[in-house]
Amino acid sequence: MRFLSRRLVMPNDLNYANSLFGGRALEWIDEEAAIYAICQLETTCLVTKHISEISFQSPAMQGDIVEFGLKTKSVGRSSITVTCVVRNKATKKTICLADSIVFVALDPVTRLPMPHGKNLESLEKQTLEEIRSLNMEKPDISNL
Repeated sequence: MRFLSRRLVMPNDLNYANSLFGGRALEWIDEEAAIYAICQLETTCLVTKHISEISFQSPAMQGDIVEFGLKTKSVGRSSITVTCVVRNKATKKTICLADSIVFVALDPVTRLPMPHGKNLESLEKQTLEEIRSLNMEKPDISNL
């Protein structure tokens, strides 16, 4: 699982118990998972088809930094299924888990499902290549 982005829990993200509002967490999960799926499938014409049950395990409080772990679970002809874990950056405690989020690629003109041409093996290979290139690209900080 790759933890790809972070958010700061602000006062307007809180519920009556002064912890992260579940609806806000769902909004963030849908957005982060969509960005991940767009990058994986290399298309911007995707829609959320299904989000499985969300399991809330621990609260996030104002000032906490939460991070989003994302992984491709499966790939269909026109769909991709993603798993998303939201955890506290400092404590590593899981805040919530969305085990299956399904996105469908659409034809931009007809808005009907369209094959994306990817499979799980090619996406895993692409991810490994990205990780390798990031490890090889070390910025020159000697002039700083």
